[in-house]
Amino acid sequence: MKIGQLAREAGVPIDTVRYYERNGLLPEPQRQPSGYRAYQPGDVQRLRFVRRAKALGFTLVEIRDLLALSDHREEDMGPLREVAKAKVTEIDDRLAELARVRAGLQALLDACPGHGELHRCPILTALTEAP
Repeated sequence: MKIGQLAREAGVPIDTVRYYERNGLLPEPQRQPSGYRAYQPGDVQRLRFVRRAKALGFTLVEIRDLLALSDHREEDMGPLREVAKAKVTEIDDRLAELARVRAGLQALLDACPGHGELHRCPILTALTEAP
């Protein structure tokens, strides 16, 4: 199949297919005599895997590792579970940091009357003060 069909079936833009090829997430396809790339049906599954993993927050490097693990389906699932567990921990850490940032910004909003001279704004003061 050609790149356009692959992209449509996998639900990604053509540029994404090329990008994933360059980054080793998709094997380099064979070329037809005309020079067109010739993709295999398994490439659709692989692209869908990458797309879903990205939607779950995995980086391209992590996805490459997940793909390597998935290439050995007869092996133990423990390592794959550990990767997913580490990602959940990372997400929890990011959520905690975002909650902290949100609380700080909300405190500034609560302190700001929303009118008056700008130089008296607690938000501006907090942003311009030295730490």
